[in-house]
Amino acid sequence: MAYKTINPYTNELIKEFPNATDAQIEEALTTTHGLYRTWKKENVADRAQKLHDVAQTFRDNSEELAKVLVTEMGKLINEARGEVELCAMIADYFADNSAAMLSPVPLKTTAGNARIEKESVGVLMMVEPWNFPYYQIMRVYAPNYMVGNPMILKHSSNTPWAGAIFQEMIEKAGAPKGSLINLFLTHDQVDKVIADSRIQGVALTGSERGGSSVAQTAGKYLKKSSMELGGNDAFIVLEDANIDEVITVANRARTYNAGQVCTSSKRFIVADKLYDEFLERLADNYKKFVPGDPMDEKTTLAPLSSAKAKQTLQKQLDDALAAGAKLYFGNTPIDLPGQFFQPSIITDVTPDNPAYYEEMFGPVAQVYRASSEQEAIDIANDSHYGLGGIVFAGDSKHGEEVAQQIDTGMVFVNTFLYTLPEIPFGGVKRSGYGREMSSLGLNAFVNDKLIVSVEKPNLDNLGGALF
Repeated sequence: MAYKTINPYTNELIKEFPNATDAQIEEALTTTHGLYRTWKKENVADRAQKLHDVAQTFRDNSEELAKVLVTEMGKLINEARGEVELCAMIADYFADNSAAMLSPVPLKTTAGNARIEKESVGVLMMVEPWNFPYYQIMRVYAPNYMVGNPMILKHSSNTPWAGAIFQEMIEKAGAPKGSLINLFLTHDQVDKVIADSRIQGVALTGSERGGSSVAQTAGKYLKKSSMELGGNDAFIVLEDANIDEVITVANRARTYNAGQVCTSSKRFIVADKLYDEFLERLADNYKKFVPGDPMDEKTTLAPLSSAKAKQTLQKQLDDALAAGAKLYFGNTPIDLPGQFFQPSIITDVTPDNPAYYEEMFGPVAQVYRASSEQEAIDIANDSHYGLGGIVFAGDSKHGEEVAQQIDTGMVFVNTFLYTLPEIPFGGVKRSGYGREMSSLGLNAFVNDKLIVSVEKPNLDNLGGALF
């Protein structure tokens, strides 16, 4: 059975979920498509209150929802509560702002009275990952709920409980049946659903390999898709940066969610002047992490999400060291039964080292020395990925100038990399395409329908307008 909840702290099998049947898939497609037709007759604003109810339901059940995350993928309890609250914030934001953002856009033209109407397109297929099991769903669900695009969800095979309880919560809030249906699909079944004529779009967050496979299927059937894939984000430290502020952010930027974040800062590119101090102070911080039960609020280092995740990261680190990288700190086993991985720091990673271009999904920091600002920019851009990034500079305006030269979808200057409903999220290169959140995410799966009308056609003055 592919879908299993295994607690990565205790290694205990908690739940198993059977794969969806053909009958369940057909029922989901019929239900969601029927809701799409119903929603076409509603005003966008009419759906806002129910989405507010979803937000409140998440808040009312925050502790239950958070404990599922801790049990299923090992997230620290306080980080889990934060994810639940972020979901509520996203739902409230799109409930409050979607009607205005989806209002018709008038056009100036000699053709007549013209406008762009923002219309729904139909049922969407969502393929979502395990590292933020609710948030990844909500950032697609909330905007498309308001647009009027019902959704079918295929969640990660190691966080099936999260997908099931997400559907349970939105139905508890009173969202109409079919606004989101969670199915435990095989890879072949995902392809089958995408091929169905009732599916009009595909949204995926996941690995480069998974994204490539799903994008090929979507392209084969001419379905629009958005892809948020991996990242190998750079954290540039310029020589005039405030090192105290740098360390505060750098410590969290690589270790939040046990380093299992697409937008974690994975490559620290530090000005020569600050390089030695940066390494020493980052290692001092890494020594202070306390591994333990993620339900205990005193625990500061959670286990990785699974035995497979730990094995993959260990192999990547071993391969990096075998190829010439130097271990500055870490790589010591933690004597606990869970899937713990000690935060580690490596240096001297050269372009011929496999670690130079790979994404390490866990708390391993690569630190590079930059002899000049231009070299820092060049190292940052020498990546197959282009998701996020951080720049620290003494002068924020100069930091912005450097940020403009980084080839990514997002760059934050002198601050953490935030995710909030009002700002867009997405990348370039192998990090994918399209945007989620903000007005860009709201319009990701919208039919921008042109409507032109005149009181009476002037048939004597059509000129070359017809073709």
